[in-house]
Amino acid sequence: MKKFTLLIFFAMIATIGFGQESFYDFTVKNIEGQDFSLSSLKGKKVLVVNTASKCGLTPQYEALQALYKQYGGLNFTIIGFPANNFLGQEPGSDDEIQEFCQRNYGVSFPMMSKISVKGSDMAPIYQWLTQKSKNGVMDSEVGWNFQKYLIDENGQLVDFFSPKTKPDDPKIVNWITGKAN
Repeated sequence: MKKFTLLIFFAMIATIGFGQESFYDFTVKNIEGQDFSLSSLKGKKVLVVNTASKCGLTPQYEALQALYKQYGGLNFTIIGFPANNFLGQEPGSDDEIQEFCQRNYGVSFPMMSKISVKGSDMAPIYQWLTQKSKNGVMDSEVGWNFQKYLIDENGQLVDFFSPKTKPDDPKIVNWITGKAN
């Protein structure tokens, strides 16, 4: 009987993802270099995007800012992670990136410190976003700048969208607003 009880216990643990990290378990640095606990976003839907200032997709900052302006607030936010992983398209310092985003696109959504989103020096938050063994949902690979990850109000990965998917794509907007796709 004890073996059966233990078997049930371990099956329950496996089912609920015991030990599984959530988005909220991470603390990152914001673009000013201060700690930013992702647990401060509990209860919000979050769009996570890796950004770059010298990319053909850089104009997506405009649509990201419009999305944030329209839906950002109590139940939704966007977090930008500058990264220099693709053809050196984000060579600037955090100060230069912040100034660029503010001057050219009026970015007011939270921007984080520059990180790596792929390779051997991949930031822990991106390891979680891209590895099913860590997020419990799916594997993915960051294909280019402006790939988008959707995190639900409980800190769980929901889906991701390719870099070419525009921030105001109906599937993303419907997810934010809770409308069926």
